[in-house]
Order: sequence, then structure tokens, then C-alpha cells
Amino acid sequence: MRIAGLFAFVVVFLFGANVSARDDWLMFPIKDAMSTPDAQQKLNRDVRFYFSGQSHPKVLHTFGEFQSNKKTNAFNKSDKEACEWVFLSAMLSFQDRVQEMGGNAVIDIKSYYKKHLVESPTEYECGAGFMLAGVTFRGTIVTLAK
Repeated sequence: MRIAGLFAFVVVFLFGANVSARDDWLMFPIKDAMSTPDAQQKLNRDVRFYFSGQSHPKVLHTFGEFQSNKKTNAFNKSDKEACEWVFLSAMLSFQDRVQEMGGNAVIDIKSYYKKHLVESPTEYECGAGFMLAGVTFRGTIVTLAK
């Protein structure tokens, strides 16, 4: 117990408040995140994603609006790398929800990081810090006409 307390003190002393204080809110292109090799490999092409402002086919059934809030380890990664990784994690969470509910798409996806609403058809917001990166998205699960 004493060793853990001493370790915590040393970490706080060495890294100080600057480490925990970094929380940059950054915008990155959706296209870049969707084009990573991991996204190309892991996202099911039968599930479609449409960000706010993007046109989509006619909605046949709506299952409701859902939120995906994900974080990832950002240590030793560039902000863009960490944000693209956590972006994919959020999309995979949506994909799982779509498949569970029997839909085929998520529409009107908006960034909602720390309840800050950003609606963009081309960019998403990501919070990047020293140790973590995070995104929060809101989107509506639907069945679209083919």
C-alpha cells in the first residue's frame, strides 16, 4: 500500500498538472478515418454511415437515436492516429447496434464530445490528451431503401 502511494506521488510530481490538463478539441476529416486500412477491413460494407448533412436513400424504418462514446490510449500516437482509431471504435459500436436491431445504416451522425454538438458532413470532433483520445457520436439507426 505504501509503495502504491509513493508511486502515485512520484507520477504526479514528475508529470505535474500539464499532463492531465491537455484536452485539445480537434477536427479531422471523416474521409481519412473511413479510409484507414483498419476501417476498410473491419467495417461491414452492408452497414452504411451518413454524417449530418449527407444525403441518403429513403428511410423505411427508424429504430431511434443512439450514442457511441469511446476512448482509446493515445500514448505514443499522433493525435490523428489516436483519433482515427477511436473513430473506428465508435463506428464499430454503431455497426454492432445496427446489426442487433436489424437495420442497415446510421444516419445524421453528429459529434457530441463532452456534449458539444458539431454537425458536419466532412469532419468529426475528437478530444486528444496526453494519455487518451475520445469521440462521442450521436446517430439514428435506420433501415434504408436499397
